Amino acid sequence: MKKNIGSKLALYPMPITVIGAMNGDKPTWTLVGHLGIIGHDHVMVSLAVPHFINGKIKETKKLSINLVDENILPQADYVGSVSGSKEDKSEVFAYEQGETGAPIIKDAPLTLECSVADIYETPNFESFICTIDNTYVAEEHLDEEGKINYNTLKPVLFEFPTYHYLRTGDVICKCLSLKEKQSKE
Repeated sequence: MKKNIGSKLALYPMPITVIGAMNGDKPTWTLVGHLGIIGHDHVMVSLAVPHFINGKIKETKKLSINLVDENILPQADYVGSVSGSKEDKSEVFAYEQGETGAPIIKDAPLTLECSVADIYETPNFESFICTIDNTYVAEEHLDEEGKINYNTLKPVLFEFPTYHYLRTGDVICKCLSLKEKQSKE
C-alpha cells in the first residue's frame, strides 16, 4: 500500500541547467532545476522571485538554457550558490551571444536560446514561458542523422529533496517497445 506523504513536489530527478541572460553588456548566470516542456516548441523556466536574473530576463525577454554535464558541473554549482546582485558571475563561463542575443555557454553540451512569451506567477515564483528560438549542440553529441545523442551527452540530473546531483544511466529499451514484449508473454 502507498502512503500519502502530503502535497510534495516529487517529479525528480530533473536535468540541471544554467540559465543565462544579459546584464547590460555582460552575461549573468544561475543554476536551475525547475524546468518543464510545454509542447514541442515551448519550455518553462521557474525561478524564485528574489533571483537577480529574473529582472534581466524581464528586461531583455531573452534567456539561454544551458544543459549541464559533468565537465561544467563545478562552475554550474558555483553560479547557483552566489547571487548576481552581490557578485559579478559574468566570467565564470566562456560564452558567446546566440543569434537573438542570449548568452550561450561555449562548453555546455547543449543550449536552447529562448524568447519569453509569457510569465506565469505563483506565490514566490516566476515561471518564464519561452519559445525555443535556436538549439545549439556540440557536434560530438550529434548522431549520423544530425539528432542529439543523449548516450554521449549525459546531462547531470538534480534530485531536490536530498540536493544530490546524479549521473544519467544506461539505456533500458526503446520507447514504445514494451507493448510488444507484454503481448508475447
